[in-house]
Amino acid sequence: MRRPEGLSPVAFEALDGFTRDSLDEALAAFRRSAVRIVTAETEQRPARQPPPGLVAASQAALEEANPEDFFRRWFRPFRLNRAGFVTAYYEPEVEARLAPEPGFETPILSRPPDLVTLNEAPLRLPTGETLTSARRAADGTLAPYPDRRAIEEEGAATGSRPIAFVRDAVELFLMQVQGSARLRLPDGASLPLTYDGRNGWPYTSIGRLLIERGITPAGEMSLETMKATLRRLGAASGEPGRKLMQENRSSVFFGIDASSDRQVGPIGGEGCALTPLRSIAVDRSIWCYGLPFWIETRVPWQDETEAKLERLMIAQDTGSAILGAARADLFFGAGDAAGRRAGLVRHPAEFTVFLPVDEAAP
Repeated sequence: MRRPEGLSPVAFEALDGFTRDSLDEALAAFRRSAVRIVTAETEQRPARQPPPGLVAASQAALEEANPEDFFRRWFRPFRLNRAGFVTAYYEPEVEARLAPEPGFETPILSRPPDLVTLNEAPLRLPTGETLTSARRAADGTLAPYPDRRAIEEEGAATGSRPIAFVRDAVELFLMQVQGSARLRLPDGASLPLTYDGRNGWPYTSIGRLLIERGITPAGEMSLETMKATLRRLGAASGEPGRKLMQENRSSVFFGIDASSDRQVGPIGGEGCALTPLRSIAVDRSIWCYGLPFWIETRVPWQDETEAKLERLMIAQDTGSAILGAARADLFFGAGDAAGRRAGLVRHPAEFTVFLPVDEAAP
């Protein structure tokens, strides 16, 4: 694994709070990654390959009983000497219908059969843009997949089928940003959805656009504020809120996931169930899945008041907006309360990555 620049070794004793953390929770989360690393399971969104030292540590984790001894034996901490930044995400729980009806007319689309994911060889356009997915024609050639506006307005996702229907485009947009959802149906049943690909266009932050255009003051921005603002602007076709969302050309497709892991929690890019306040999304072009990170920050993680957060978290997910070595998205759990807290997080943080012992040598 090629180590990013600007890492400084630190002692475990320099990590304030390490011995007070619930390291058994961290080890339990790490074991979810370990099983997949040891068995070389296919990742949902491929990242850098785990180095031999992480494979060995993963094998040991399946047999280790003492969490503190395990992390001290198999890893060495390295501080990232740069300004870190964290956001947070959650799993929405959304009312839905299996067939369209008044008030539920916005479709959640399945992955189209002509969509191909290009992790290893992205499609580079003459404009300089790089697309991570494309449309494969019958003759095998690749072309840019339609963007969000074309999919929504023209039905351009060929062969995609509606899985279910939600209240409006704002609800769908937030589901896509979070990358998973659990649908609540009228009969009380729950339908878990998992990310199943995207159209490949670069991600644009709508929250950032609202701030830059003076629509929402930066100090007032939150997930709830963004949803309310988009609805106030108008989420129907042709209305300003809908047009603003369509400036994010990236669009996500979903699949129904009845796997046993999915019953535990949403599935991250690594392919394992995420653990609230233990799983993070990282830049998969820099880091491999399964690496532990010691995160130090102040965020509203217990309630909507900022509080110190110092804990060991595991890289198990990724996201198109998560770019850079000292950048992470913290998984806050499921439901509206988690969503309210997650929507408030845009905070500086200090990052310490735990590199496998074999990778830590100069």
